[in-house]
Amino acid sequence: MQYSTLLGLKFLLQCPKLLRLLSVDINSIELLARLKDLHLLDGLGDWWWDGALGFEVVIGAILTQNTKWEKVKLSLTNLKNAGVLLADDNASLHHLAKVDSIEHYIAPSGLYRQKSARIIALAQAIIEDFGDFASFQQGVSREWLLARKGIGFESADSILNYACGREIMVVDSYSVRLLAAFGWEMESYEDVQRWFMAMPSRELENLYPTMPLAQIYARYHGKIVEFSKQKLPIQVLMEKP
Repeated sequence: MQYSTLLGLKFLLQCPKLLRLLSVDINSIELLARLKDLHLLDGLGDWWWDGALGFEVVIGAILTQNTKWEKVKLSLTNLKNAGVLLADDNASLHHLAKVDSIEHYIAPSGLYRQKSARIIALAQAIIEDFGDFASFQQGVSREWLLARKGIGFESADSILNYACGREIMVVDSYSVRLLAAFGWEMESYEDVQRWFMAMPSRELENLYPTMPLAQIYARYHGKIVEFSKQKLPIQVLMEKP
């Protein structure tokens, strides 16, 4: 589990009064439906994450560790302006694998020396084991990603879902806090993820008749993040629409 998620869990587990403050009988599909009715992703991309299904996501998933997304966007813009991150995924991948450092460009994201080394090493490993980005998208496993230095559950699942279009949902500290508001206390990343992904297929089809499951997971996570960042009152999710 990544540091940000651990912090959220530690905070909540030390505040049992907060965990008991609200106790609402709700399951994941009902929560998704209520979030959907708030239109939180209007005007955003189909997969919510900028550059979804591209190599840019792989870089962003590492840059976003322990920092705000606004800082990541600055770093990505720097990489694009410098010609390091290109429109073609394979060109970006091979270019990054050959550079010595991208520290200067990703400084806004913090921990830039560490992140630079890890991004370059990951690009090199992708080329060595998969050859190109399309093969990586099709063949990479969660286990392969977790074996890379600096990639935890959240980063691995972000890459699998948002870069590779896999049917797995990212959970983070926002997810933990939202569940706690409903009285759900969970101690591991896997438990939180399992709760969110436990949705009957028939009900999902009624809610999203034509949307692929991977995209549903992507947008579900995006809705949680946007709900939290907008600091909306939890009461809006308490009652069925």
